[in-house]
Amino acid sequence: MSDKDINGHIGYVHSLESFALVDGPGVRFAVFLSGCKMRCKFCHNPETWKDSGEKWTAQDLYNHIKRYKRYWKNNGGITVSGGEPLLQTEFVTELFGYAKKENVHTALDTSGQPFISEGEYLIKFKALAEVTDLFILDLKMMDSRGHKELTGFDNANILQMAVWLSEHGKRMWIRHVLVPGLTDDENDLIAMNKFIRGLKTVDRVEVLPYHTLGVPKWEMLGIKYPLNGVPVPTDEQVKKAEEILCSTLSP
Repeated sequence: MSDKDINGHIGYVHSLESFALVDGPGVRFAVFLSGCKMRCKFCHNPETWKDSGEKWTAQDLYNHIKRYKRYWKNNGGITVSGGEPLLQTEFVTELFGYAKKENVHTALDTSGQPFISEGEYLIKFKALAEVTDLFILDLKMMDSRGHKELTGFDNANILQMAVWLSEHGKRMWIRHVLVPGLTDDENDLIAMNKFIRGLKTVDRVEVLPYHTLGVPKWEMLGIKYPLNGVPVPTDEQVKKAEEILCSTLSP
């Protein structure tokens, strides 16, 4: 989706956060890009769906970001999220390239939906992977039909991306949003655990409790919220999911 001019690739940015604490290791500068094709029923940032936003060149954005480098100390860095950052692969690659020249840690927070395991897309993805230290991958569900009902897309290429990252030695964190009645099926969590344990480069698995903080955004955009009445998970439900999903037993 990104354009290019004489100054490099142009990206469409939804928002910036200079002191992010939950978007990767340490203190991060988080960039939230615009654009996402998935329509997750529990999305808390529906305003990032559209392919619009403030335009930045990768060079100008990095020059802005590095002003905050003193906050990162030894274990922080830059995280690009969305929206879906893989829709602006070339822009992110250029941005991360500037970061790696200065030994800044880079992380990509993605749902993986645009991934294609062949052709021109894979060539661009490989270039991105070269300058990305950590992939934070959101796995929503293992069941393909359920995944399509939940997001509008099946998950075959997302799982392929996870395997590709594992086979190419790229570090991963896996995140799973726990939605009662939708993404908490015990058999599906067991299948997800088995899949994750088959990956060789996963450093962390997190269960994120579903919340309703994004509901006002749906209402502001005039979009009917599809999960009205769905409760947030209890502490017991979260603990049970963590016991299943975060098990480190060998495959």
